[in-house]
Formats: sequence, structure tokens, C-alpha cells
Amino acid sequence: MHDTSAAAADVQVQVLRAMPASRKIDLVEDANRTARRLALAGIGLRFADASQEERVRLLMDIVLGAELAERVYGPRTLPSRR
Repeated sequence: MHDTSAAAADVQVQVLRAMPASRKIDLVEDANRTARRLALAGIGLRFADASQEERVRLLMDIVLGAELAERVYGPRTLPSRR
């Protein structure tokens, strides 16, 4: 970590090591939810006229990759970019 002092990084590692696995999973799930919300917000800015369903479909292109998303959800109905 280049933005943290060595002492602070050591404390952070100690805290993470002492943390129960269930809490670590909660933190990862929260980070994933936040990342998805941010991605959906970005998609909303680029595709303002898209429905929520269309925005989620575009998100799946990011999460799964375009090829797998198309196999799972079908072809996209929106253009690739604006």
C-alpha cells in the first residue's frame, strides 16, 4: 500500500487477520453491492433513456462479459455506446 504508512498497514493487516470470516464476507458483499450501484449509475448516465431492465442487462455485459451475457440474457436491445 503506497498511500498508507507501514505502521498503519501493519495495524490494518492485524485487524483483518483477527476478523471472523463471516465479517470479511460481509465486507466483500458490501463492496460488490457498491460497485454494482456505481456501475449502474454510470450506465444510467450513458443510457439515460434506458429502462431499469435494459440498464441491468448492460451491467451484465460488464459483470459476465458480452458473450456470456448474451447467452444467458439474449441480445442487447441498446447500442453499445452513445
